[in-house]
Amino acid sequence: MSRLVLATRNAHKVTELRRILHDAGTDVELLGTDAFPDVPDVPETGLTFAANALLKAHAVARATGLPAVADDSGLCVDALNGMPGIFSARWAGRHGDDTANLELLLAQLADIGPEHRAAHFTCAAALALPDGTEHVVEGRLTGTLTDAPRGTGGFGYDPILRVDGDSRTTAELTADEKNAISHRGKAFRALAPIIAELVTRDRG
Repeated sequence: MSRLVLATRNAHKVTELRRILHDAGTDVELLGTDAFPDVPDVPETGLTFAANALLKAHAVARATGLPAVADDSGLCVDALNGMPGIFSARWAGRHGDDTANLELLLAQLADIGPEHRAAHFTCAAALALPDGTEHVVEGRLTGTLTDAPRGTGGFGYDPILRVDGDSRTTAELTADEKNAISHRGKAFRALAPIIAELVTRDRG
């Protein structure tokens, strides 16, 4: 069985992509970078989601000698010209402080009416092979930002994005409902047939 590495130590992401690949009929063994303790974390120095995803995928492919997948995602707000974007996880200055990021973003939009609060989550998912071959796809989840957090599910900006066509925020959806429409799920599902094609090609 061909092996593929997902550039993450997040077991949830590995499980999600493994399920998507299985549903797509792709016969591949998916590993996280936990299986390769010597693989270092890759700085996200790119200026786009796609650039960051490719940086990580290429670095892991080089380090492991195996095809690698990586993703980068964030929230893009129309009224802020697409920001926080690639800076979503550190919008308030400290990486991963979800509460501070949320509070700062809501404060910045305090005077913006509901008709101008459109936003979307974007995820870029990249596949890189050890020979330098690369593919990148994107997935989006569109919605409108609420005035205050709602819901206890998810993480990051999930409590303030009300999904288009639904009255709930992504933090109010069940895990299965969110996975079915999430930006990362869409990106991974778009990448699955590309992975399958490469596996078939390599076996041929």
